[in-house]
Amino acid sequence: MRMGNPVSRTRQPSETRQTEIIEAVLDLAAQGSPADITTADIADRLKLSQGAIFKHFPSKGAIWLAVLDWVQAGLFARLEAAAEKAATPLDALGAMFMAHVKFVMAHPGVPRLIFQHLRRAEDTPMKAGVRNMLARYRKLLTEILGEAEKQGQIPAGQDKAAAAMLFIGAIQGLAIQSMLNGSQTKMQDEAKRVLKLYLQSIEAKS
Repeated sequence: MRMGNPVSRTRQPSETRQTEIIEAVLDLAAQGSPADITTADIADRLKLSQGAIFKHFPSKGAIWLAVLDWVQAGLFARLEAAAEKAATPLDALGAMFMAHVKFVMAHPGVPRLIFQHLRRAEDTPMKAGVRNMLARYRKLLTEILGEAEKQGQIPAGQDKAAAAMLFIGAIQGLAIQSMLNGSQTKMQDEAKRVLKLYLQSIEAKS
């Protein structure tokens, strides 16, 4: 899977080369254990020297953080675009759910890389970055759920924090299931079924 322009041996502007390195990491994460990825693997994928990799990132840890920044920017762009097009808050939640699932399907290395880092016992800048991303995600969802409450789409006093966690957890579960199955072919159909149950669980009953 390639998400950018074909890689060549020619010199590239720093920002372009950084993006190519990030894409290479995600490609490698989609194909094997993220824990086993080395800077030599990244360099081999891009037909570069390890020195060229470290010219753009001071350390392996800096590469992981750049990958997380790329993921956050790309994911939230999709989520916010999906929400803006929706007619109602619950429609926005449904569109966001499917937009997130499609993002995972397009970039299967993302959940593998994140879950691998979260398994580590010690706290790390990567884990802190994931916490910040999830906090931003929960805030966005809570705001939309608040609007749904104002419009009578969910019951007054609904536990919006729990509903936001359940939303994110459902997508994480789908991602884990696809990794266990070794295939994403059924992920979108399964996501639609899970989304239907989620919306039914939070909707105000007439």
